[in-house]
Amino acid sequence: MLSTSNEPAVVVQRAYDWALWIIPKVEKFPKSYRFPIGQSLVTASLELLMNLVDATYQARNAGSLAAAVREVNRIRYLMRLAKDLRVINLAAHEFASKAMDEVGRMAIKLAGSAREPIFT
Repeated sequence: MLSTSNEPAVVVQRAYDWALWIIPKVEKFPKSYRFPIGQSLVTASLELLMNLVDATYQARNAGSLAAAVREVNRIRYLMRLAKDLRVINLAAHEFASKAMDEVGRMAIKLAGSAREPIFT
């Protein structure tokens, strides 16, 4: 179902802004964490963005929205791990938490308006 509101575009923009923020952060991770944690963060962030883009342009978008919600949760745990390993500071973790809360809420709201259930 293609939405006539601009909310899908807003959540895509938030995910895009997130990717722009996290990618340079990952480049500064210590070498020992850059691949296992950093690359997973980048991959999850790009998958989140692509799933939201797909959901915006698909008539049946519940699957893409469910995948986006899963990526939000993966990012949350990866950021928590990065904080606990002291790869990122507390301020960066707080920013990430707020950003993922916003994107997650928006994706769930869009999923609620989807015709098919996203959680089975």
